[in-house]
Amino acid sequence: MEADRFAGKVALVTGGANGIGAAVSRRLAGLGAHVVVADVDSDGGAAVAKEVDGVFVHCDVGDLDANRAAVDTAVQQYGGLDIVALNAGVITGFGLDDDFDPVRYRRVMGINLDGVVYGAHAALPALKARGGGDIIATASLAGLVATPMDPIYGANKAAVVGLVRALGPAWEQYGIRVNGLCPAFAETAIVTPIKDMLSQVGVPLLRVEAVVDTFFAALTSGRTGECWYLQPGRPGEPYGFRGVPGPRTEDGERAPAAELADQVGFQQER
Repeated sequence: MEADRFAGKVALVTGGANGIGAAVSRRLAGLGAHVVVADVDSDGGAAVAKEVDGVFVHCDVGDLDANRAAVDTAVQQYGGLDIVALNAGVITGFGLDDDFDPVRYRRVMGINLDGVVYGAHAALPALKARGGGDIIATASLAGLVATPMDPIYGANKAAVVGLVRALGPAWEQYGIRVNGLCPAFAETAIVTPIKDMLSQVGVPLLRVEAVVDTFFAALTSGRTGECWYLQPGRPGEPYGFRGVPGPRTEDGERAPAAELADQVGFQQER
């Protein structure tokens, strides 16, 4: 990684008060970037912002106006925006059985999915004004595999994966790269409620710094629309999605519609 690659760049990190977000903020600042730390945890977020000589903004990512205000803070403080880490997230911890709660459901979807949708939408004008930039959305390995222990969490993280894969090619025309980060269980506060259970069944936890390493691998790859998975003991890399089988005519030939699908970036098997 070039020493001056991030010098003077402006980054917005949601969920920056602790865990992965705080570690990303520290790494970016250490490389010379200006960092806006956004979180609902005012004390923790302000402490991280002070540590990285950045700016803190209180931001509920489930609120579109709050996301716009966070972007405005970056532009007003530092003159623009280059990097957006949409990292805020919460574990769900319930399913569709007797413990289902519509209020909790809307809240977790608001943070884990709407927070990415609103964050990307709010950042788009500022990134376009810079001639491009990068968005890295934190999804999860739960977005790539079935998650019976927390199906709602798996659903919102799978939605983030789908959004990243679609926005990558859609926003490439603006010079904006959009990638996803899909770590397994990491040593962060979000896994605290299930940490003992994971230990009992022998599931290792990722070091936060390893997750940050993969974040930067995606950030500096020059690639877009990819989801970088990370498992303990393995280097992070883009997940290889298999394309959907393409349409055929009644005679078994490749249908003309398949060519259109290729042109609009709809990934399919030939």
